[in-house]
Amino acid sequence: MTLGWHMVMEFSPSLVGCVIANSNFSFEMIRRSRECVINVPSLELVDEVVGIGNCSGDEVDKFSRFHLTPVQATDVGAPLIGECFVNLECRIADARLVNTYNFFIFEVLKAHVSTALKGIGTLHYQGKGIFITSGKLVNKRHKFTKWRNSPYF
Repeated sequence: MTLGWHMVMEFSPSLVGCVIANSNFSFEMIRRSRECVINVPSLELVDEVVGIGNCSGDEVDKFSRFHLTPVQATDVGAPLIGECFVNLECRIADARLVNTYNFFIFEVLKAHVSTALKGIGTLHYQGKGIFITSGKLVNKRHKFTKWRNSPYF
């Protein structure tokens, strides 16, 4: 599925929150299995992202239709997408807001980041069919002291 809204909630443990409409085919699959993979596409996949969002997984094999490569995950049953430069294997950490707000809180169990893709433009959805890409990287890591010992730093 194409996910339009998500946010980082915590670093350790790594938590990501997202809203998934209960009318979405993936909603019930994720609720039952309690796991998923969040795949982060680059700008080069924008047409596939839109196409995936315009069809339902209960009617079409999206990997086949959009020529994507499923890659077996190590900690969850859902596949990674080989063409995405980041894949986050996730398990539901807190489901209390799912019934009321369709809001899932996932713990990232394992992150896969491609080292082959340097300077890749990340794709971000603004709504109403508009995407933006990441801009200039500003690295201030050396100034961060609070999280220096974090495994995600």
